[in-house]
Amino acid sequence: MDIHAESTIEGLRKKVQELSTLYEISKVLGTSLQLSDALGSILSILSRTMDMKSGIIILLDSDTKRPYMEFTHGLSSESGKHIGEIRHDILERIIKIGNPLVGYKKEGLIQLYRGNNISGEEIFFMAVPIKVQEGITGILVVDRLSSDQAIDGDINLLATIASLISQRIDIFKRLEEERKQLFKEKLTLQRETKVSYRFSNIIYQSERMKEVLDLAWRVSQSKATVLLRGESGTGKELIARAIHYHSKRCDKPFISVNCAAIPDTLIESELFGHERGAFTGATQMRRGKFELAHEGTLFLDEIGDIPLSTQVKLLRVLQEKKFERVGGTKSISVDVRIIAATNKDLEEAVRKGEFREDLYYRLNVVPIYIPSLRERKEDIPPLVGHFLQIYNEENGRNIKISTEALDTLLMYDWPGNVRELQNCVERMIVMAKGDIIMAEDVPIDIDVNLSSFITPKLPERREERKKSLDRTLEEIEREKILEALKKCGFVQAKAARQLGITPRQIGYKIKKYNIPIEKI
Repeated sequence: MDIHAESTIEGLRKKVQELSTLYEISKVLGTSLQLSDALGSILSILSRTMDMKSGIIILLDSDTKRPYMEFTHGLSSESGKHIGEIRHDILERIIKIGNPLVGYKKEGLIQLYRGNNISGEEIFFMAVPIKVQEGITGILVVDRLSSDQAIDGDINLLATIASLISQRIDIFKRLEEERKQLFKEKLTLQRETKVSYRFSNIIYQSERMKEVLDLAWRVSQSKATVLLRGESGTGKELIARAIHYHSKRCDKPFISVNCAAIPDTLIESELFGHERGAFTGATQMRRGKFELAHEGTLFLDEIGDIPLSTQVKLLRVLQEKKFERVGGTKSISVDVRIIAATNKDLEEAVRKGEFREDLYYRLNVVPIYIPSLRERKEDIPPLVGHFLQIYNEENGRNIKISTEALDTLLMYDWPGNVRELQNCVERMIVMAKGDIIMAEDVPIDIDVNLSSFITPKLPERREERKKSLDRTLEEIEREKILEALKKCGFVQAKAARQLGITPRQIGYKIKKYNIPIEKI
């Protein structure tokens, strides 16, 4: 074989090796999650494919141009003490000219490799800049004992590698900036959430709600399990969130689960997660709500609807703080605070065998009963004012409510509680024709029992409702006030409490309807 053929084969072999090196480095840069891991692996690859004796990658601060991160390969602990030599020599020259440098130990690297060059052979080094749009962000230095190999090809290869590194650094910096921005936004949202769910921001005026919030604040300072009782729409989740955001777990997750909204066949997977292949459709492992709520709070709404089969596993988590995913065998430990809520009579469910007694006692550590709106009607005016502000802003309006309309709201029993009141106020804002909501604009019907909503109308009660509608609202209201006064011995304060209105309001109504007050 002639010299030309050998040279061609050697050239091809060299190209294949270069492509293989670039492929390995590209693969490392594309798969490594940490920049430091990727740069360390790159030096290991160069050591294997370029006969590199030792090497170093130095990254520079974009503002000061001072080294802030270094990665080395093949350097002894003694030589590491002399890394400053390269900073003051090669580094400054690279930054100044912005082009690759090649040379021998006399160029300034002899101190760097003093601990490595035992044989005394002359060290040949190649240094290339790592450039980004803003300028040079680092250097890549490779040294070996011989310079017999083609220098131009190696320099070009290192320049290409440096370019790949610069692209990865640029991506890393952008991801880091986005991560910092997301972290700032997360902190901002957490602060806003904490403010939103402060006990002081909960709208109330009644003594009963004051007692509820006092109890909720006290329990928030503990780790105790809480069971929130009360009708639907009374604000149980609001209280649960307030407890969480006033606790020491406020910086950890608050995970909410509506047990009634999840099918019985999926509730266990939703709470505890599942392994891949655990059942049809489980194509990958999925973490459950307990894992997601680790070190935080798990709010189990409508706990009375959880199936008996899941209650057993839930009881174990509460007792041992361990569980297994569906289809798994590995026990997972969690630190989760439980706040449960229900509008059901759990004691009756226990008697009927529909709810485990041992689970009931585990949940009922600190019970908090949230009264219905009809039990605290003095909270209606501030709640109406709050909802008026919200929906006026949402709809770009400035609607006010008249005293008569507010009195009409006070006469209603609100079976849907605060949620129904909120929907009612929104409807009045949207449908209002003028700037003031009058009594006739209120979309509720105060009948003799103070408990019927205009829609939907039950067919069997249409005739009864029609008769009641023939009478004026004023007549009905006057009769109810007079009836309450008689029952209370014409003591206005007691009658007002019975009707769920304030003494000032009943005094106004007595004058308005000219109701005679009997002397006792």
